Amino acid sequence: MKLILADSNEIIRIGLRTLLSTERNIQIVGEARNNEELIALNKAFDANIILVDYTARGFSIDVIPQILQKKPDLNVVAITPEQSAQTLVNALRSGVKSYIKKDCDSQEIIDSIRETWRGNKFFCGQILETIRDAAIDVNDIDFDSFSCEPITLSERETEIITMIAEGLTNVMIADALCLSNHTINTHRKNIMAKLGVKNTAGIVIYAVKTNLVSPNKFLFAADSNS
Repeated sequence: MKLILADSNEIIRIGLRTLLSTERNIQIVGEARNNEELIALNKAFDANIILVDYTARGFSIDVIPQILQKKPDLNVVAITPEQSAQTLVNALRSGVKSYIKKDCDSQEIIDSIRETWRGNKFFCGQILETIRDAAIDVNDIDFDSFSCEPITLSERETEIITMIAEGLTNVMIADALCLSNHTINTHRKNIMAKLGVKNTAGIVIYAVKTNLVSPNKFLFAADSNS
């Protein structure tokens, strides 16, 4: 396995380098401190795995589809601090194959590289928990819909998500926004596709987790109706 480490934090790179140097079948061929260095190393070396924190300073999610355009068979393992479910879905759409956290134990980090090199997806337990809590099925994510641009929600979509989470129906949202019911339904479908969820519950969970609505709204909803 020929691997490129990509992280702007030198201490993190030293730690990962030290850990992976104990594995005889893993060869670190380069270390990148930003997007530009990662792109250059990917061109210069015949690496088959990249271990990257795309959230680190100097990096962005955009770099992943860029390097995969040059080498579609490249395996990308993301290793980041804790992220929202939306960020995880965006990363998977961008081409990240496996995902672990920086506070995973050493064996889990090594296993993620090995399994990804073998052609499998690997998610640490904490990442899986985040995905499951948001009602996201990784197998249902529309990977083919990803372009080189990161997935973002428009102001209108964010507004509709908030209204859905507050319990408004499509008809009520349409009336409030002076739009047709068909338009709201189309927005809802697009929102679910972007978030990688399959139902209204997933939208509500996303709204709560991203602080679009307060969890207290749901805790006291039953009392207000009694």
